[in-house]
Amino acid sequence: MAIRARLKDLANERCRFGYRRLHLLLRRKGAMLNHKKLFRLYREERLSVRRRSGRKRILRRQGLRS
Repeated sequence: MAIRARLKDLANERCRFGYRRLHLLLRRKGAMLNHKKLFRLYREERLSVRRRSGRKRILRRQGLRS
């Protein structure tokens, strides 16, 4: 289960990376793993990419001008 632990650590460290980029990082560290198996582990651990929040908009009030 060392792969699961490494995957969770990398996903927590880099929350904006998906399974494809995490796969590349794991390969660089020496873990040879099929991309299909990695995707299955990624889903089983319920990991996901954190979405960016929406743009903040300024609300304009009507009737302030004289």
